[in-house]
Amino acid sequence: MSQEPGAEDAGLTAASEFAGVPDEFQRLWTPHRMAYIQAGPEPLADDCPFCAAPGKRDEDGLIVHRGTHAYVLLNLFPYNSGHLLVCPYRHIASYDDATVHEVAEIGALTQTAMRVLRSVSRCDGFNIGMNQGAVAGAGVAAHLHQHIVPRWATDANFFPIIAKTKALPQLLGEVREAVAGAWPA
Repeated sequence: MSQEPGAEDAGLTAASEFAGVPDEFQRLWTPHRMAYIQAGPEPLADDCPFCAAPGKRDEDGLIVHRGTHAYVLLNLFPYNSGHLLVCPYRHIASYDDATVHEVAEIGALTQTAMRVLRSVSRCDGFNIGMNQGAVAGAGVAAHLHQHIVPRWATDANFFPIIAKTKALPQLLGEVREAVAGAWPA
């Protein structure tokens, strides 16, 4: 059997050696998504993920930085690689429920996150915002969180429009490690 270059070390066999007839389709292998499939349609129905995350190890909660009143973590369902969320520790639903200290820290953490993402991923811009309430599109409406989505001039493709699919070139753990490692002390 022939192998891809370097595959002999990994014990891999070239796809062309397997049974089947090649077709015109490309495959986007995303085995990390199996965790979401196995969790079922409502994995967040019972627990607030933003209340649970601070009680976990940073690696397990995808936390990249812990502040005094708020913290930063990766979005478990990212729009792009490096999609961060800034959350207050308190379980509040609306921005106008946040204290002056929470608002200030959410703003400061957002600025730092932008600087870190620029240095780590060399992004060209950002989408930043909060969806307040389920009617506004908040996936977790009961706990305030701000999105920081890095964008690149070349990040648009047909997947989201035609196939309702986002192509993410990095695994969450790799992104968390890079962003946390670049976060200023």
